[in-house]
Parts: sequence; structure tokens; C-alpha cells
Amino acid sequence: MKGMVFTELLGFVEQTYGEDAVDDLIEGSDLPSGGAYTAVGTYDHKEMQSLVTTLAAQSNTPPNELLSLFGQHLIRRFKASFPDFFRTAPTLFDFLESIDNHIHVEVRKLYPDAELPEFRAERLGSGTMHLDYHSKRPFEALASGLILGAAQLYGEPVRVESSALEGDGEKFVRFSIRKTGATA
Repeated sequence: MKGMVFTELLGFVEQTYGEDAVDDLIEGSDLPSGGAYTAVGTYDHKEMQSLVTTLAAQSNTPPNELLSLFGQHLIRRFKASFPDFFRTAPTLFDFLESIDNHIHVEVRKLYPDAELPEFRAERLGSGTMHLDYHSKRPFEALASGLILGAAQLYGEPVRVESSALEGDGEKFVRFSIRKTGATA
């Protein structure tokens, strides 16, 4: 995983729980890197799992809830750092559809070694979408938080449900996204 995600997680922890919580988190986690992250570095995703597991125990918050909250924080940071990705997509669904075909293409230009999840979007109507999350890493709660945070940024309230599925010999998570009040 790219170091930017790790540095943003530590920023999220500091903002949410305080500066001392970051030190406690690093000291309490199994981190081959020692917790010294740079935004452009690449780190094993297991370090993220260790950080989240430790933070969950320290904060008495379920890991998936933490990942979702972090995803909501992270999307705001992405918007601040990469405003054009949001500016070119006028609606939430336009933005979600642009992840693989536009955003991840640009990310790979900056970080050719990045191992990004794949998102396959399918609109089912004006207010409903399926977004399939394909990844070797178990961070669907983070993806859910990113979706919810993007909905907040676009001012488009949604309900998000997820289900684990299998197709073409691979497992993936399908997010069913319905705009609040949408009928289709």
C-alpha cells in the first residue's frame, strides 16, 4: 500500500484521538517498518491491518467502523489534494464511475508500482448503482467509508449495503448504493 494512506491514517488518529494516541498506536502495533512512513513509500498492507486492530482495541471501536470513519476522512483529504478528480465529475455516481477509468489511471502515472483495487460500476437507474470492489486486501470497510464520504462531499445522501459475492472464480464485494429517496 502506498505510504500516503498510512500517513493519512496517522493524521486521522491524531485528529480524532490526540497526538499521544499516535505514539501509543505505533508502539502497540506489529510494524516491520517501525511505523516510519513516507507518503511516497510502499508498505505491506498487513501493517495497516495491525494498526487498525491495535487502534480498535485502544479505542474500543470495531475495526470496520474505524476503517469506514477513516475512509470518510481520507476522501476529504483526497479532495483537498486532487480537486480536479472531483471537479470533472459533477455527481456522486459520475465520480464513482471515474475511479478505475480516470483516477486510477492518473494514480498509476504517479505511482507505477501501486497495487490498486478495482472498482466496476453499474448504474441501475438514476438513483441506484452497484459498485463492485475487487481487491486482494480486505479493506471493503475502507471503501465503504470512501463512498459515504464522497456522498457527503457531493451533498447526495445515500444508503450503502454490501454483500460478498463470487463470480468468474474470484471473490468480491458488491456495494449497492441507493440515493436517499430514490425510487429506481
